[in-house]
Amino acid sequence: MRHDTRLSRVLHILIHMEKHEGAATSESIAAMLQTNPVVVRRTMAGLREHGYVSSEKGHGGGWVLARPLSDITLLDIYSALGTPELFSIGLAGDNPNCVIEQAVNAA
Repeated sequence: MRHDTRLSRVLHILIHMEKHEGAATSESIAAMLQTNPVVVRRTMAGLREHGYVSSEKGHGGGWVLARPLSDITLLDIYSALGTPELFSIGLAGDNPNCVIEQAVNAA
């Protein structure tokens, strides 16, 4: 049985988006998470509906935070995702060079 890792993966994305200059495309996010850009768009659309991210189409477009992360709670994200499973036991290994993944795994 596959664990629901949407919450941890979205939190990971949001931290990268806060540190990233400009918009992050669905394709770049999908490459980071080793998934399909359609999955990213579907997931991010829920966050957009709640006003946490916004998106622009076309050249130079992509996803950006609609407000600072300091104004968004974990409960906000959890609710926007439809209350997924809270914990997925085990270390992440999608991108071992990612400093965020390294910090989470170490904790």
